[in-house]
Amino acid sequence: MKRRIKIAWVYFIVAIVLSVGFLLPNIRAIMEHSSRETLSYYGSSGKEVIEIQKRLKAWGYYKGPIDGKYGYQTYQAVRYFQSKNGLKVDGIAGKQTLYALGLLTGTPATTNSNIDLLARLIHGEARGEPYEGMVAVGAVVLNRVADSRFPNTIAGVIYQKGAFDVVTDGQINLPPNDTAYKAARDALNGWDPTYGCIYYYNPATATSKWIWSRPIVVKIGNHNFCK
Repeated sequence: MKRRIKIAWVYFIVAIVLSVGFLLPNIRAIMEHSSRETLSYYGSSGKEVIEIQKRLKAWGYYKGPIDGKYGYQTYQAVRYFQSKNGLKVDGIAGKQTLYALGLLTGTPATTNSNIDLLARLIHGEARGEPYEGMVAVGAVVLNRVADSRFPNTIAGVIYQKGAFDVVTDGQINLPPNDTAYKAARDALNGWDPTYGCIYYYNPATATSKWIWSRPIVVKIGNHNFCK
Protein backbone atom coordinates (compact mmCIF):
# COMPACT_ATOMS: atom_id res chain seq x y z
CA MET A 1 0.00 0.00 0.00
CA LYS A 2 2.78 2.42 0.97
CA ARG A 3 4.63 1.57 -2.26
CA ARG A 4 1.57 2.46 -4.32
CA ILE A 5 1.16 5.75 -2.47
CA LYS A 6 4.80 6.63 -3.14
CA ILE A 7 4.39 5.81 -6.85
CA ALA A 8 1.25 7.96 -7.00
CA TRP A 9 3.12 10.89 -5.42
CA VAL A 10 5.93 10.47 -7.96
CA TYR A 11 3.44 10.59 -10.83
CA PHE A 12 1.78 13.65 -9.26
CA ILE A 13 5.06 15.55 -8.92
CA VAL A 14 6.11 14.62 -12.46
CA ALA A 15 2.74 15.88 -13.75
CA ILE A 16 3.19 19.21 -11.94
CA VAL A 17 6.70 19.66 -13.31
CA LEU A 18 5.54 18.90 -16.85
CA SER A 19 2.57 21.24 -16.49
CA VAL A 20 4.72 24.10 -15.24
CA GLY A 21 7.21 23.50 -18.03
CA PHE A 22 4.40 23.67 -20.56
CA LEU A 23 2.53 26.63 -19.06
CA LEU A 24 5.39 29.06 -18.44
CA PRO A 25 6.41 29.61 -22.08
CA ASN A 26 2.76 29.70 -23.13
CA ILE A 27 1.87 32.27 -20.47
CA ARG A 28 4.78 34.36 -21.74
CA ALA A 29 3.53 33.99 -25.32
CA ILE A 30 -0.01 34.97 -24.31
CA MET A 31 1.26 38.06 -22.50
CA GLU A 32 3.39 39.08 -25.47
CA HIS A 33 0.46 38.52 -27.83
CA SER A 34 -1.81 40.62 -25.62
CA SER A 35 0.65 43.50 -25.60
CA ARG A 36 0.80 43.45 -29.39
CA GLU A 37 -2.86 42.85 -30.15
CA THR A 38 -4.70 45.19 -27.79
CA LEU A 39 -8.43 45.06 -28.52
CA SER A 40 -11.80 45.49 -26.91
CA TYR A 41 -14.98 43.52 -27.53
CA TYR A 42 -18.47 42.85 -26.17
CA GLY A 43 -18.14 42.46 -22.40
CA SER A 44 -14.84 44.36 -22.10
CA SER A 45 -14.42 47.31 -19.78
CA GLY A 46 -11.79 49.88 -18.89
CA LYS A 47 -9.96 52.95 -20.17
CA GLU A 48 -9.69 51.77 -23.78
CA VAL A 49 -13.46 51.28 -23.96
CA ILE A 50 -13.94 54.81 -22.59
CA GLU A 51 -11.72 56.20 -25.37
CA ILE A 52 -13.59 54.17 -28.00
CA GLN A 53 -16.91 55.51 -26.71
CA LYS A 54 -15.60 59.09 -26.66
CA ARG A 55 -14.44 58.92 -30.29
CA LEU A 56 -17.60 57.24 -31.53
CA LYS A 57 -19.83 59.68 -29.64
CA ALA A 58 -17.93 62.71 -30.95
CA TRP A 59 -18.42 61.48 -34.52
CA GLY A 60 -22.11 60.65 -34.06
CA TYR A 61 -21.89 56.85 -34.09
CA TYR A 62 -22.60 56.27 -30.40
CA LYS A 63 -25.49 57.65 -28.36
CA GLY A 64 -24.95 55.91 -25.02
CA PRO A 65 -23.13 56.93 -21.83
CA ILE A 66 -19.34 57.12 -21.56
CA ASP A 67 -19.14 54.42 -18.89
CA GLY A 68 -16.23 52.22 -20.03
CA LYS A 69 -18.52 49.20 -20.51
CA TYR A 70 -18.51 47.51 -23.91
CA GLY A 71 -22.21 46.73 -24.01
CA TYR A 72 -24.70 46.34 -26.83
CA GLN A 73 -24.81 50.05 -27.74
CA THR A 74 -21.02 50.24 -28.00
CA TYR A 75 -20.96 47.00 -29.99
CA GLN A 76 -23.53 48.35 -32.46
CA ALA A 77 -21.69 51.69 -32.72
CA VAL A 78 -18.43 49.91 -33.53
CA ARG A 79 -20.19 47.85 -36.22
CA TYR A 80 -21.68 51.02 -37.71
CA PHE A 81 -18.27 52.73 -37.70
CA GLN A 82 -16.70 49.68 -39.34
CA SER A 83 -19.37 49.49 -42.05
CA LYS A 84 -19.00 53.18 -42.90
CA ASN A 85 -15.22 53.05 -43.08
CA GLY A 86 -14.46 49.95 -45.10
CA LEU A 87 -13.44 47.73 -42.17
CA LYS A 88 -14.41 44.17 -41.31
CA VAL A 89 -17.82 44.43 -39.61
CA ASP A 90 -17.52 42.22 -36.54
CA GLY A 91 -18.18 44.60 -33.65
CA ILE A 92 -14.68 43.98 -32.26
CA ALA A 93 -12.39 46.95 -31.76
CA GLY A 94 -9.34 45.14 -33.10
CA LYS A 95 -6.12 46.50 -34.48
CA GLN A 96 -7.46 48.01 -37.74
CA THR A 97 -10.51 49.52 -36.04
CA LEU A 98 -8.39 51.03 -33.27
CA TYR A 99 -6.04 52.52 -35.88
CA ALA A 100 -9.02 54.01 -37.73
CA LEU A 101 -10.28 55.46 -34.45
CA GLY A 102 -6.87 56.98 -33.81
CA LEU A 103 -6.33 54.90 -30.66
CA LEU A 104 -3.34 52.94 -31.93
CA THR A 105 -0.49 55.17 -32.93
CA GLY A 106 2.65 54.84 -34.97
CA THR A 107 5.05 57.03 -36.84
CA PRO A 108 2.84 58.70 -39.48
CA ALA A 109 5.44 58.30 -42.22
CA THR A 110 5.65 54.53 -41.76
CA THR A 111 2.30 53.34 -40.45
CA ASN A 112 0.59 51.59 -43.38
CA SER A 113 -2.83 52.29 -41.89
CA ASN A 114 -2.12 56.03 -41.99
CA ILE A 115 -0.93 55.90 -45.60
CA ASP A 116 -4.01 53.94 -46.65
CA LEU A 117 -6.44 56.22 -44.82
CA LEU A 118 -4.79 59.41 -46.10
CA ALA A 119 -4.73 58.00 -49.64
CA ARG A 120 -8.46 57.24 -49.42
CA LEU A 121 -9.20 60.79 -48.32
CA ILE A 122 -7.03 62.25 -51.10
CA HIS A 123 -8.67 60.01 -53.69
CA GLY A 124 -12.14 60.99 -52.52
CA GLU A 125 -11.47 64.72 -52.15
CA ALA A 126 -8.99 65.43 -54.94
CA ARG A 127 -9.09 62.85 -57.70
CA GLY A 128 -8.98 64.72 -61.00
CA GLU A 129 -6.98 67.56 -59.41
CA PRO A 130 -3.34 68.27 -60.37
CA TYR A 131 -0.89 66.06 -58.52
CA GLU A 132 0.32 68.99 -56.43
CA GLY A 133 -3.29 69.60 -55.41
CA MET A 134 -3.63 65.99 -54.25
CA VAL A 135 -0.52 66.33 -52.09
CA ALA A 136 -1.90 69.63 -50.78
CA VAL A 137 -5.09 67.95 -49.52
CA GLY A 138 -2.96 65.42 -47.65
CA ALA A 139 -0.84 68.25 -46.24
CA VAL A 140 -3.94 69.99 -44.86
CA VAL A 141 -4.77 66.84 -42.89
CA LEU A 142 -1.24 66.68 -41.46
CA ASN A 143 -1.28 70.40 -40.65
CA ARG A 144 -4.45 69.83 -38.64
CA VAL A 145 -2.82 66.91 -36.78
CA ALA A 146 -0.05 69.33 -35.75
CA ASP A 147 -2.54 72.06 -34.74
CA SER A 148 -3.83 71.93 -31.16
CA ARG A 149 -7.32 72.94 -32.31
CA PHE A 150 -7.79 69.61 -34.08
CA PRO A 151 -7.45 65.92 -33.14
CA ASN A 152 -3.83 64.79 -32.92
CA THR A 153 -4.03 61.75 -35.20
CA ILE A 154 -4.69 61.32 -38.91
CA ALA A 155 -7.75 59.18 -38.25
CA GLY A 156 -9.03 61.67 -35.70
CA VAL A 157 -8.76 64.56 -38.14
CA ILE A 158 -10.31 62.69 -41.05
CA TYR A 159 -13.22 61.29 -39.05
CA GLN A 160 -13.92 64.48 -37.12
CA LYS A 161 -17.64 65.08 -37.54
CA GLY A 162 -18.41 67.26 -40.55
CA ALA A 163 -14.76 67.79 -41.49
CA PHE A 164 -14.77 66.15 -44.92
CA ASP A 165 -17.67 65.50 -47.29
CA VAL A 166 -16.20 62.20 -48.51
CA VAL A 167 -16.59 60.73 -45.02
CA THR A 168 -20.23 61.80 -44.89
CA ASP A 169 -21.13 60.52 -48.36
CA GLY A 170 -19.07 57.30 -48.16
CA GLN A 171 -16.49 58.11 -50.83
CA ILE A 172 -13.80 57.55 -48.18
CA ASN A 173 -14.43 53.83 -48.81
CA LEU A 174 -13.45 53.98 -52.49
CA PRO A 175 -10.19 52.13 -53.21
CA PRO A 176 -7.39 54.68 -53.82
CA ASN A 177 -5.34 54.59 -57.01
CA ASP A 178 -1.54 54.53 -57.14
CA THR A 179 -1.39 58.31 -57.58
CA ALA A 180 -3.32 58.86 -54.37
CA TYR A 181 -0.93 56.57 -52.49
CA LYS A 182 2.05 58.42 -53.93
CA ALA A 183 0.53 61.77 -52.93
CA ALA A 184 -0.12 60.47 -49.40
CA ARG A 185 3.51 59.39 -49.06
CA ASP A 186 4.78 62.74 -50.36
CA ALA A 187 2.63 64.58 -47.84
CA LEU A 188 3.71 62.29 -45.00
CA ASN A 189 7.33 62.82 -46.00
CA GLY A 190 6.98 66.58 -45.56
CA TRP A 191 5.94 68.14 -48.88
CA ASP A 192 3.45 70.90 -48.11
CA PRO A 193 2.37 72.90 -51.19
CA THR A 194 -0.08 74.82 -48.98
CA TYR A 195 2.54 76.47 -46.74
CA GLY A 196 0.80 75.39 -43.55
CA CYS A 197 -2.87 75.75 -44.52
CA ILE A 198 -5.53 73.96 -42.48
CA TYR A 199 -8.53 74.58 -44.76
CA TYR A 200 -9.38 74.29 -48.44
CA TYR A 201 -12.51 74.66 -50.55
CA ASN A 202 -13.74 74.67 -54.10
CA PRO A 203 -15.14 78.17 -54.82
CA ALA A 204 -17.48 76.71 -57.44
CA THR A 205 -19.29 74.54 -54.91
CA ALA A 206 -18.61 76.00 -51.43
CA THR A 207 -21.74 77.22 -49.63
CA SER A 208 -20.26 78.16 -46.25
CA LYS A 209 -20.00 81.93 -45.77
CA TRP A 210 -17.39 81.36 -43.07
CA ILE A 211 -14.93 79.57 -45.37
CA TRP A 212 -15.05 82.49 -47.82
CA SER A 213 -13.79 84.74 -45.05
CA ARG A 214 -10.54 82.82 -44.65
CA PRO A 215 -7.41 84.40 -46.19
CA ILE A 216 -6.34 82.47 -49.28
CA VAL A 217 -2.67 81.44 -49.27
CA VAL A 218 -2.50 79.53 -52.55
CA LYS A 219 -4.75 78.27 -55.34
CA ILE A 220 -4.06 74.81 -56.77
CA GLY A 221 -6.37 73.38 -59.39
CA ASN A 222 -9.97 73.86 -58.31
CA HIS A 223 -9.15 74.41 -54.63
CA ASN A 224 -8.34 77.48 -52.59
CA PHE A 225 -6.11 76.72 -49.60
CA CYS A 226 -6.34 78.98 -46.58
CA LYS A 227 -5.50 79.41 -42.91
